[in-house]
Amino acid sequence: MPSLIKRYASTCLPTEYGEFNLCIYNELANGAEHCALWQGELSSEDPLPTRVHSECLTGEVFHSLKCDCREQLDLALRRIAEEGRGLLLYLRQEGRGIGLGNKIRAYALQSQGMDTVDANRALGFPDDLRSYDVAAEMLRDLGVDSIALMTNNPDKLQKLKQLGIDVSARQEHVIPANQVNRSYLETKAARMGHLFDIDAVDKPKDT
Repeated sequence: MPSLIKRYASTCLPTEYGEFNLCIYNELANGAEHCALWQGELSSEDPLPTRVHSECLTGEVFHSLKCDCREQLDLALRRIAEEGRGLLLYLRQEGRGIGLGNKIRAYALQSQGMDTVDANRALGFPDDLRSYDVAAEMLRDLGVDSIALMTNNPDKLQKLKQLGIDVSARQEHVIPANQVNRSYLETKAARMGHLFDIDAVDKPKDT
């Protein structure tokens, strides 16, 4: 099978969580640039703590309160740094794969009372359009044998397994709700099957 990606650039990246190795992969079909950041040894008998994270400009750059994406990204980097070993794959598939503009269109529908699932469907999109083929190939290219996946999303876990990735364990990756995103998190649990109890972790923060 032809490769989906190629290594394009690499360096060491100092961050507030410590120094990470950074490798940029170019997706050959569309030119998208995906990132791998890691600390420690990637290949080991022990499953590698791994977060497969999709881009969220509104949350990660503009600090939107509508989602938990920035907090999930920060938590993954912090957990990797605390353990001294782990991998973050940062995939350029905004808005669960529908793109930034369509995500904002979905936000507009949500402001009229729809939840995130119904808003996507009203725009003609499935609940989640993301693909993990590139992530699987990045893992293989990096020589990762087995992962402990930081996720609450059973669909992500299952898709990676179907792509031949040895997901040996799942690490819960729950962020407390704020006053804005609680209904969004409830929808992910109730309608998308995400594996957390919102009432058990809900600690509203000031908005």
